[in-house]
Amino acid sequence: MVFKPKLVAFDLDGTLAESKQRMEPRMGELLAELLQKMPVAVMSGAGFPQFEKQFLPALPDDAILSRLYLFPDNAAQCYVFEAGKWRTRYDNAFTLQERERILKELEGALKEVGLSEAPVRIWGERVEDRGAEIAFSPLGQQAPLKEKEEWHKEHDDTRKRLHEALDKRLPDFANAMGGLTTIDITRRGITKAYGVKQLAGLSQISVSEMLYVGDALEEGGNDAVVIESGVKTHAVFGPTETAALIEEILKQTSR
Repeated sequence: MVFKPKLVAFDLDGTLAESKQRMEPRMGELLAELLQKMPVAVMSGAGFPQFEKQFLPALPDDAILSRLYLFPDNAAQCYVFEAGKWRTRYDNAFTLQERERILKELEGALKEVGLSEAPVRIWGERVEDRGAEIAFSPLGQQAPLKEKEEWHKEHDDTRKRLHEALDKRLPDFANAMGGLTTIDITRRGITKAYGVKQLAGLSQISVSEMLYVGDALEEGGNDAVVIESGVKTHAVFGPTETAALIEEILKQTSR
């Protein structure tokens, strides 16, 4: 790797950790080493409570959290660590009227594509209101990885039709396919590309000096939208490849 970034931003599910699974301690250690060298950001469709369960527990106690930027809800929110606490730097939460409209149109779109009836077994709520994002997961928000992988193989075309139906019903909002099964709805223009641009202002590091790492950078993938920000990208296939990349970046910065 020739390019030497001054900041690295990562996707979460499928990049730093398996979908909705706790990040491995070794990944936490590598990120802590990287934080000693430069700021790090994590962008995900997950809400902040999921970061608290999935991501933060794997970081060692001596990780420099003041250099870490967390962007839940597809960058509709940003959290920074200040005075010993995680605090919101910005929050694009929906109004009550927006929330009611989104839920109504989501219900109609689910009927339209045949997903309104819940399967026999689900794991948690299928629709989750995260404040700045409303997420639909057909098997429930806490479905096991194996179950989500099976659903993805059999029904992802249906998810794509749901995505298209929501585009028509909610043209002034954004909706993105996240992870293996989820649809995430946010305000129009609130995407990971928006997060990258906000990150430049927060960190005082230009977009051209950043690297974005994700497992879904192909056309239609949930990371692909960052490309429009102009950020350099690196595609990985799972946490093992991400770990190898971090090790390479650490070697570069030590030279």
